[in-house]
Amino acid sequence: MQGYVLPVTDTLDDRIDLRSDTVTLPSPTMRAAMAHAALGDDVYGEDPTVNALERLAAERVGKEAAVLVPSGTMGNLSALLTHCQRGQRVILGNESHIYNYEAGGASALGGLIYHPLPTAADGRIDLDLLADAATRIDDSHFAPPGVICLENTHNRCGGVVLSPDYLAQVRELAQSHGLPLHLDGARIFNAAIALGVPVTALTAHVDTVMFCLSKGLSAPIGSLVAGPADVIARVRRVRKQLGGGMRQAGVIAAAGIVALNEMVDRLAEDHVHARRLAAGLAELPGIQIDLNRVQTNIVRFDLAHPRLSVSEFLAALRTHGILMGSMSSTSIRAVTHYGIEATHIERVISVAAEILA
Repeated sequence: MQGYVLPVTDTLDDRIDLRSDTVTLPSPTMRAAMAHAALGDDVYGEDPTVNALERLAAERVGKEAAVLVPSGTMGNLSALLTHCQRGQRVILGNESHIYNYEAGGASALGGLIYHPLPTAADGRIDLDLLADAATRIDDSHFAPPGVICLENTHNRCGGVVLSPDYLAQVRELAQSHGLPLHLDGARIFNAAIALGVPVTALTAHVDTVMFCLSKGLSAPIGSLVAGPADVIARVRRVRKQLGGGMRQAGVIAAAGIVALNEMVDRLAEDHVHARRLAAGLAELPGIQIDLNRVQTNIVRFDLAHPRLSVSEFLAALRTHGILMGSMSSTSIRAVTHYGIEATHIERVISVAAEILA
């Protein structure tokens, strides 16, 4: 019987894939680190590479401890289930990733209630609305608040960045109401690079933070949740309940270590490419972009063309090997990342101009 033959190259072709920064492939250094990682059983706490990654991650974001999880969705969910009891409210933005794209896990698996508030174009939630939602009402008719969640950078708002000042204000509000503050920081290092501040200037204001290794940092899998040691111990237990306990996970963690050591500073290149893409698209007929909202590696724009719908425009791009994602019937998202170069950006602008002419 003939054995299965492993492919010798990646399955991705020469397309220009701007659908997300999750399509990144690991760097050669990551692949080498994964192949030679020291391994052990992580559920027993014995994988030395996982342990090293968790220590490094906690140090980078200024927290006592961190835990590796398979995905950002599991990381956010583990944090919410740790902070809240069944029947409590998760106060968050109506445009947040947790609310829109994480399958309602907090409700379905934790008995938590989402309390969505209006999200401004800059990713902020009005402080007065937050204060009103966070107020504990001594009435058995009302579900009590359990946690406040923010997102930085903000995906659906086009990769915009929340400032340290705003985070500090929400932190003060949360503390005044006795609530923990969780940050969906999937792209928190993009935020820090865009602001020109240490990432700790952002994470210092939150109790727990989740960040992804598998987006702009280019690792093939994995996210981390960081916070106080006692909280992270509980997050680790919830991770186990959710099926996230892994064994020789050092093959994942090795790529994560390279991601944190070598891939953070290069995020600035992605921001430059996104800005160039946005500026080029803004000059084309039928495309509307608020350039003030292109702050990191996400370009979100509206299409109002007399003969092309969003789906038709995306299909036309695809025939040229260019992939973007639809956000609505009128809105499109393009995300720059590792593997996308300046020449790719110029080709995208040129092809889009041909299609829209």
